Amino acid sequence: MNRHKAIVLAITMLAGGIFGARQADAQTFRTYRCADGTQFIVGFYDDDKRAFLQIDGEPVTLAKRLAVSGARYSGAGITLRIPNSGATTVKHLKRPVTACAVADKPGL
Repeated sequence: MNRHKAIVLAITMLAGGIFGARQADAQTFRTYRCADGTQFIVGFYDDDKRAFLQIDGEPVTLAKRLAVSGARYSGAGITLRIPNSGATTVKHLKRPVTACAVADKPGL
């Protein structure tokens, strides 16, 4: 009888592990192209307030900052603004602020 209980317990634990496994966090990736020729990819995760950029071939993590309208992220000399209405803008390095739009096809 003990062997039978051990088998049932093992099957129950295995099934619980399979069905109780946590799914990957939902994520959103967007490719942007800017008026000055800059291109970048930005990623957002549901449980994270940061923005993850790939710009100039380098990964950069931007912290969310206080914004009156929309969202603003900054860090490592880069500022990304995504307003509720209007164009998204990026300022990086010592370049001026540039208007950007979501690219139809990822081209990076």
